[in-house]
Amino acid sequence: MFRLRLPHNYLVFGLPLLMMATMVVLSTTAVFKENIEVFSLGISFDLLITIPLVYFILIRKTKIPKTTLVPLLVFALIVGKYIIPGEQHYYLDLFETWGLPVLEISVLGFVIFKVHQAIRKFQLNKEDDTDFYSILKKTCNELFPKPFVIPVVTEIAVFYYGFLSWKKRPFRTNEFQYHKESGSVSLLAVLIFLIIIETIVLHILLAMWSNTVAWILSLLSAYSLFQIFGFMRSMSGRPVVIGYDKLYLRYGIMNEAVVEIKDIEAIEISSKDIELNSDTKKLSFLGSLESHNLILRMKKHNTLTGLYGRKSTFKTLVLHIDDKHRFKEQIEASANFKAD
Repeated sequence: MFRLRLPHNYLVFGLPLLMMATMVVLSTTAVFKENIEVFSLGISFDLLITIPLVYFILIRKTKIPKTTLVPLLVFALIVGKYIIPGEQHYYLDLFETWGLPVLEISVLGFVIFKVHQAIRKFQLNKEDDTDFYSILKKTCNELFPKPFVIPVVTEIAVFYYGFLSWKKRPFRTNEFQYHKESGSVSLLAVLIFLIIIETIVLHILLAMWSNTVAWILSLLSAYSLFQIFGFMRSMSGRPVVIGYDKLYLRYGIMNEAVVEIKDIEAIEISSKDIELNSDTKKLSFLGSLESHNLILRMKKHNTLTGLYGRKSTFKTLVLHIDDKHRFKEQIEASANFKAD
């Protein structure tokens, strides 16, 4: 089966690249230099329309995500900027200014639409987990090549929780908040305030030397603020959930784990200091800066997934739950909980 698919994969990616290579070679010929205006228009048309259309036809009936058209177009644009003289960049600039942003917004809207479709489907099927972030990951795995999934998921999730998910919803009896009494929101709010002050001061000082450097630093700081704000907001949007046979442990979009309730050895209400090591992890990404009030001991190792897909294993997990007593009672009352 692999041998049958291999030539087609070569064709899918090889033909567009061969067409681009032909454009590059053509741009170095004397004929091109004698008819720059005509050939520049033709190459721009081929790079932005013909090659993407050929690629789309080739992947139309394959499992290759249609969203791979976007990086292909970006690459074609870069090639065009490199081989076509600057004074002939009119159509490339037009696409860069209007076409590319519209395409990116369309892809973002399509992803969010698909996620909401999936959420409605999960709700109709009465699934335990209708979490936006979890379904976003599943949806993006179907829409994007694997290397792009985690970065795309993180950026969309930060934007969604930071700026779109403001409507308060009633929490179900099996959902538990963890951010109201832990002090994590206050800590992140202070961090945001300090970054704002530091950015303003550094911008003023650097502007005396270089406006460009000052603005680059300010934009990087603004992006960091955007990320931290999204992280902070995601905590209220992603509660810990006790399912029928699974426990969905979450700390915003920063850390998460899904464990089988039958694999829980014991759950202990405790705020005592505990050494973190290869077997003992903290659900909070703030580590020792945030207190805990529960210790979850497992019968076997489980996986904790952090930002950008970073994974680690644990057998003991320390965490904070606002309503710790009700949480412990629900776990122990579960039909799947069997303590040793």
